[in-house]
Amino acid sequence: MSGSRAVPGGGGVGLEPTGEQAAAVRAFTAGEDLVLQAGAGTGKTTTLQMLADADQRRGLYVAFNRSVADHAAARFPARVRCTTAHALAFRAAAGPYRHRLGGVRIPSRQVAAALDITRRLTLGGLDVEPWTLAHIALQTVRAFCWSADTDLALHHVPVQRGAEDPDIHQALAKAVLPHAHQAWQDATDPDGRAIRFEHDHYLKMWQLSRPRLPGDYVLLDEAQDTNPVLESVIHAQRGHTQLVLVGDLAQQIYAWRGARDIMAHSPGTRLCLTQSFRFGPALAEEANRCWKRWTHRCG
Repeated sequence: MSGSRAVPGGGGVGLEPTGEQAAAVRAFTAGEDLVLQAGAGTGKTTTLQMLADADQRRGLYVAFNRSVADHAAARFPARVRCTTAHALAFRAAAGPYRHRLGGVRIPSRQVAAALDITRRLTLGGLDVEPWTLAHIALQTVRAFCWSADTDLALHHVPVQRGAEDPDIHQALAKAVLPHAHQAWQDATDPDGRAIRFEHDHYLKMWQLSRPRLPGDYVLLDEAQDTNPVLESVIHAQRGHTQLVLVGDLAQQIYAWRGARDIMAHSPGTRLCLTQSFRFGPALAEEANRCWKRWTHRCG
């Protein structure tokens, strides 16, 4: 744990880079793909600005949240487009489906009727009602949309409470999958009415179209919270676009949406930002002393 303050001076952001930041700039301007592990308070956004200011190429900055992308847009040079993955997907794939966005929630009983699910399913003494089958079918489509897969398959059917037995789950998955295919077909139909159209649907359609992202490089922020669907889009850019992945595993908050830390297994020059700007060296030294005393007692 350490602390320091950047000194006003050179650089496009008006700050003198630390040694870690300078190393990142050198690797970036050399054209290397980067995997940048940035701890809390270590000047992540400022470092990305330094990269963008280091040359005159056009870039793309991608964040998960709209507010983060808007904040970056106010700080980055105009030649860097700041956006979210959903915004990119919306412009590319959502046009025919705009009228379906923002629709009211459709009750599971109504979805079951639209998908022609009329019979109760009995598996090993477990009764599954038609509306429950419809709900599971929608869960299956959602899992597919969050994945990098190109085809909807049995492994996208989530395990249900009370149906954890492998044989029962397999039988349930086989029964649900045809209905999930119907639901996905409805989602991809501009005139579909059986299910509610979601933002995840056009994001998946965009990924399946194998998009080529604009710009000479891509800066992926919050890479510790990347869904496999976006991960597949990012990795597909290798070979024609320089990639910079930045994030902090300790700040992951979207694992419940299938997000994972893609930096752990991504190729590229691996660098770290460890110097915090949220406190000075005196506070860091005291925190280190407290940590050592606590670990000694626990040991």
